[in-house]
Amino acid sequence: MKILRYWSANKLQTGWYNDGLVGPIEGDIFTEFRRLEAKLPLDKVKLAAPVNPGKIICIGRNYGAHAAEHEVEVPQIPLLFLKPPSSVIGTEENIILPPQSRQVEHEAELAVIIGKAGRWIDTEDVSDYILGYTIANDVTARDLQRMDGQWTRAKGFDTFCPLGPWIDTELNPVDSLITCKVNGEVRQMGTTRDMIFPVSHLITFISSVMTLLPGDVVLTGTPAGVGVINSGDTIEIEIEGLGVLKNLVTVDR
Repeated sequence: MKILRYWSANKLQTGWYNDGLVGPIEGDIFTEFRRLEAKLPLDKVKLAAPVNPGKIICIGRNYGAHAAEHEVEVPQIPLLFLKPPSSVIGTEENIILPPQSRQVEHEAELAVIIGKAGRWIDTEDVSDYILGYTIANDVTARDLQRMDGQWTRAKGFDTFCPLGPWIDTELNPVDSLITCKVNGEVRQMGTTRDMIFPVSHLITFISSVMTLLPGDVVLTGTPAGVGVINSGDTIEIEIEGLGVLKNLVTVDR
C-alpha cells in the first residue's frame, strides 16, 4: 500500500494511492485505520511530506564510493547524525538556498519510516518496526560541513529534507536502484545493495542508542555523485517502486 498526505479543501489529510487515484484514510496509520474509496486523480491534489517525523536520524558515509569521493574512510560502525523536523518539505516544494552557504549539494537517499516504538530491536525483528519506505534528499551545505567539523548546521536548514512522494509499505529495500537527476542530467545512480550497513543493521544499531518512535525517519546514506545545486535547478530523485521526489531550488520562498 502507498500512504500519502495531501491537501483537500484547505485541510491536510492522510490518504492512500492506487492506480492514479487518491482516497482518504480514517484512523491512525500507526495503529488502526481504514481506507475509503479512492476517487481523486493524483494530479488534482497537492501532496505534502508523507510523514511529520518526531526525529530524523541520518547515516553518513554508508556507501563506499561516496566516502571515496570525499576522500574519507568508511566508518567501522554506522555514523549517526540528526536533521531537525523543521527541515522537512514535500515533493514539488522549494528547496531554499541559505545565504550562509556557497556550496549546497543534493544527496539522494532511501528513507525508512518507523511504524512502532522500539528499543534494542533484534535484527531478525526489524521488519516488525518498519511502516514502509520513501525517498529523501539529504540536502547539505558542504562548505559549512567542512567549516564546522560537525554537521548540524550544514544539514539542518529549513527545506533541507525533502521527503516523498508517499510511503510504500511493501517495498523490499535489498536491491533498489536510486537515481538523481538535476535538470534532466543524471548525477547519481546506485543501488541499495551497495550499502555498507543494510537497513536491518541500521535499525538495530540506532535502537541501541535511542528509542525509535512511530513516524521517526531514518535516512540510510547516499551513493556517489553528489553535486552542487543552484537556484533554478530542478532535482528529481527516483527509487524503484517509490516514485519520484521532485523539488525546485530557489533563493526565495
